[in-house]
Amino acid sequence: MLKMLERALRWSSGLMAAMALFSIMWLTVVDVTGRKFFSHSVPGGLELTEILMVIVIFGALPLVSWRGEHVVFDSLDAFTPDWLRSIQTRIVNLVSAAVFGFLARLMVMRAERFAEYGDTTVHLQLSIAPVAWMMAGFLLLTALVHLLFVFVAAPTPSHHMAPAAGERAAP
Repeated sequence: MLKMLERALRWSSGLMAAMALFSIMWLTVVDVTGRKFFSHSVPGGLELTEILMVIVIFGALPLVSWRGEHVVFDSLDAFTPDWLRSIQTRIVNLVSAAVFGFLARLMVMRAERFAEYGDTTVHLQLSIAPVAWMMAGFLLLTALVHLLFVFVAAPTPSHHMAPAAGERAAP
């Protein structure tokens, strides 16, 4: 079941983040080429880049959480017993789920306000509400990933693996 969920995350949020990053690359190429050779940049290029960066960052959050690729303070892991590490991991995932869920709720409230006021970007007049809704969706998905790992052991990323018997951990 975890493999199927990981595949769904890769094909949804991961693909969306990758496509946004690819779009930023091409937008930059076209913008720089236009400025260099035609003395005109892409109208609204900065706004498009900002929206695409939001998609890259928030789209990657569920996958980063799934793979356990957040910044980790693990200096004391060598001294922490396995039974305590298991409890610690569940508590950290529970707190993370609560924080991401709270942030998702805040983004929902902000998106509703953007929609109510009709807020748009300055140059292209694109509505900001759908972007905020998408951010809220990715935050909620990230919260659900952490909530799942409260009850199910998270897949261990290769860089967090304990050294094999007889090997020393890297300094």
